Amino acid sequence: MADMKFEEAIKKLEGIVEKLENGDLPLEDSLAKYEEGIRLSRICQKKLEVAKKKVEILIKGKDGKLSLESFEDEESTKKKSKKKDAESLF
Repeated sequence: MADMKFEEAIKKLEGIVEKLENGDLPLEDSLAKYEEGIRLSRICQKKLEVAKKKVEILIKGKDGKLSLESFEDEESTKKKSKKKDAESLF
């Protein structure tokens, strides 16, 4: 299951959610589906983490040249900006 593609895992997870939301499954089957859903969500989460680490953005510098920079999510960029602003006050 760990070698499953992200899209395949998401599709299966969506199917499980739909079955659980219908409420037609017996309790034991619902628990089994829930456990499978948890495994699938962890697979998806790991694959997204790996993809995030691989993402690089091309940034055009002031001189017009392109340079590679590591991807940072919006939240960490905001935190760094706030930290720099606070440091510049002192």
